[in-house]
Amino acid sequence: MPFVFMVILTSQSFAQEMKKQAPDATQRPEILSIHGDDRTDNYFWMRLSDEQKEAKKADSQTQEVINYLNAENDYLKVSLARTEKLQEQLYKEITARIKQDDSSVPYTKNGFSYYSRFEKGEDYPFICRKQNETEIILLNGPEMGKGKAYFQLAGYEVSNDNNLLAYSVDYISRRQYTIYFKEISTGKILKDKIENTSGNIVWANDNKTVFYAKNDPVTLRTYRIYKHTLGTDESKDELVYEETDDTFNCHVFKTKSDAYIMIGSHQTMSSEYRYIPADQPDSEWKIIQPRERGHEYSADHLGDDFYIVTNWEAKNFRLMKTPVSKTNKSNWTEVIPHRESVYVEGLELFNNYLVITERENGLNALHVIDLKSGEEHNISFNDPAYVVEVSTNVEISSEVLRFSYTSLTTPNSIYDYNLRTRERELLKMQEVVDPTFDPGNYISERIYITARDGVKVPVSIVYHKDTKRSSDTPLLLYGYGSYGYSIDPYFSSVRLSLLNRGFIFAIAHIRGGQEMGRPWYEDGKLLKKKNTFYDFIDCGKALCEKGYTGPQHLYAQGGSAGGLLMGAVINMAPELWNGAIAGVPFVDVVSTMLDESIPLTTGEFDEWGNPKDKEYYDYIKSYSPYDNIEAKDYPNLLVTTGYWDSQVQYWEPAKWVAKLRDLKTDDNLLLMYCDMDVGHGGASGRFKRYKEVAMEYAFLLDLEGINK
Repeated sequence: MPFVFMVILTSQSFAQEMKKQAPDATQRPEILSIHGDDRTDNYFWMRLSDEQKEAKKADSQTQEVINYLNAENDYLKVSLARTEKLQEQLYKEITARIKQDDSSVPYTKNGFSYYSRFEKGEDYPFICRKQNETEIILLNGPEMGKGKAYFQLAGYEVSNDNNLLAYSVDYISRRQYTIYFKEISTGKILKDKIENTSGNIVWANDNKTVFYAKNDPVTLRTYRIYKHTLGTDESKDELVYEETDDTFNCHVFKTKSDAYIMIGSHQTMSSEYRYIPADQPDSEWKIIQPRERGHEYSADHLGDDFYIVTNWEAKNFRLMKTPVSKTNKSNWTEVIPHRESVYVEGLELFNNYLVITERENGLNALHVIDLKSGEEHNISFNDPAYVVEVSTNVEISSEVLRFSYTSLTTPNSIYDYNLRTRERELLKMQEVVDPTFDPGNYISERIYITARDGVKVPVSIVYHKDTKRSSDTPLLLYGYGSYGYSIDPYFSSVRLSLLNRGFIFAIAHIRGGQEMGRPWYEDGKLLKKKNTFYDFIDCGKALCEKGYTGPQHLYAQGGSAGGLLMGAVINMAPELWNGAIAGVPFVDVVSTMLDESIPLTTGEFDEWGNPKDKEYYDYIKSYSPYDNIEAKDYPNLLVTTGYWDSQVQYWEPAKWVAKLRDLKTDDNLLLMYCDMDVGHGGASGRFKRYKEVAMEYAFLLDLEGINK
C-alpha cells in the first residue's frame, strides 16, 4: 500500500494519534546526479506528465498519486475536524463583509462607459457598457462559469469601431486560454476561435485584424505572436514574431495613443520592443532598441516620441524619450534623471502631462509633470504605510488621472485627480459590509528592523487598538521577497477576522522585493538569495524582542516563491515559529531549475541561477527546502497546492510534506490541502476561495486556542 490512513481515535494525545494516522507515502529512491554529486529523491515518483493528469486515472502511477493526494486531504479534514464550526463561521463573516451587488467605477472609451458588476450570490461578474444610460451586457460571467469547476476570464478587448469584442477564457486553470469573438450589436458569437493562447489580444485599427500570443504547449512559455484576420481559419494565421531565446517571454499590446502596436520581449535581465503602425497591420516590424544583456526598458508613445523607462546607466531606472524616427538609444534624451534614492516603476502618458509612479523609502509616490509649463509636483498622502497605484486611464486627451489608494487601515479607494487644478475627488471606497467596522479601531505602524548585516528592513504592522502587545500576543508575519515584486501594505477586509480576534499582522519587506529600489532586489537573488531568508528570520526575532509577540505565538506565511521562503526559514530557524502556512510553495528548487521542460524554468535562471553551473548548484542546494530537511523538530505547518498548478507543480509540496513527515521528530501538525480542480491562483470566483482562507485562519486560531 502506498499509504496508510485510519480514522479511529484512541485515548492517546490528539497530536500523537494524528501523527500515527498520517498518510505514509511509499519511498522509491531515485538517484539524481550532477557535478559528481548524488541526491536521493524518495518521492520522485509523484511527478505526473500533463498527459497523465489530463487522463485522470489512466495508469497505476496516476492512480497512486491521486490516491495519495486524496489521503492527504482526508487527513487534513480529520485533523481540523474540531475547527469545522469555526471554519464555517469564518467563511460566513468573511463573505458577509463583501458587498454582494457591487460594481466597478465606470471608465469611458470611444464614447462608451465600461464597467463590471456583480449580482447577489454570483461568483462571476457581468462585463457591461453603457451609452445614453442603456446597458449592454458584453459578457455574462455567471452564465459562462455555470457548472464549471474553474472559470477565468483573462481579458477582453473591443475593436475601435465599438462593434466587435474579443475575449479569452480558461476552464482548466493552466493558463491556456481560448479566444472567442462576439458581434456586440447582435450578441452573435463568431465562428473564429483560437485555442492555447496566453489570453493576450490586441486589435489593429482596421477592426478586422487581431494580434495574439501563443504559449509553448509544454513549458507554457509565451513565445509566438500571430496575426489573425476575422473570418479566416486559425490555421491560416500568420506568425509575425517568434521568441527563439527560451529565457525570454513575449507579449503584444497597443500604445495608449492607439497609434502603434508593440511586441515586447523580456526576461529577468533584458528586454526589447518592436512596433508597427496600428493603422497598417501588415507593416514590417521595427525594433526600438535591440536587446542587450543587463538592459531593461519599457516604451509607450506620445506625439512624435516614444517615452522610455530604462535602467541604461541608471540602476533605479530613469525616464527618456526619443523621436519615433530615431529610436536607437544613442538618440534618447533624458526627461527624469536617475536618482539613488528613488526607483522609477512606471509611466502614464497624457497629451499634456506625464505621471510617473515612483518608490522612495519603500512607499509609492505619483510624480506629475506638466508638459506645457514644465512644473512638477507629487500627489501627497498621509498614512505611515500605504499603496497608491495608477488605475484605468484609457483616454490620452484627459486632464484627469484615476488612481487607487489603500493602506492597512483604509479600504481601497478610487480617486479622480485633476492634473491641472490638483483637486481630487473620491469616486468610491470599498464598502465593508459590517456595521461594527471603523478604520479608527485599527492601528498601523511602520518600523525598521536591523538585519544581521546592518541593513534596515521595513516592516508594516496593523492590529486592533484593543490588542495589547506582549510575548503572548499572536502575530502573523507575511513575506515574499522574489522577482523584485513588492508586497505593499494594502487593506484587507478578510484580514479583519484575525485582527478582531487579537492577532497582529505584519509584512516584512525583505530583500528580493523592490520596496527599497532596484538594489533591494539585486541583494536578494542569485548568490545573495539567502539575504531574503535571513531578513525574514531577523524580522521575526526582532518582533519578539520588541514585545510584539513571542516564539510560541509567532506565525509565518508566504505563497509560491514566498512558500520557498517558508520552507527555508523553518529549516534555518524552526524554533522561532509556532506555525507556518505555505501556499503553492516552490520548495524543490534544485530539481525544478534543472528541468527545462517545466514552465517558468528557463526564464528564471537570472532569478535563481542555473544549477547546471556548479557554483549555482551548490548555492541553491544549500537552501533548497526539500534538500535541507533534517531529523529535528519543526513548527506546525499547513501546506496548500493545486493539482493543475503550472507554475509550482503539485508534486513539489507533496514531496516536501512526505519527506518532512518521514524525518521530523515532533508531534506538531503537518497538513496538506490539494485542490484537485485548480491551479496556481487557487479557486475562481468571488467566494469559493475564502473556504481555503477560512481553513488557514482556523488553523492559526486553533493553535492559539481560539475557537470562536
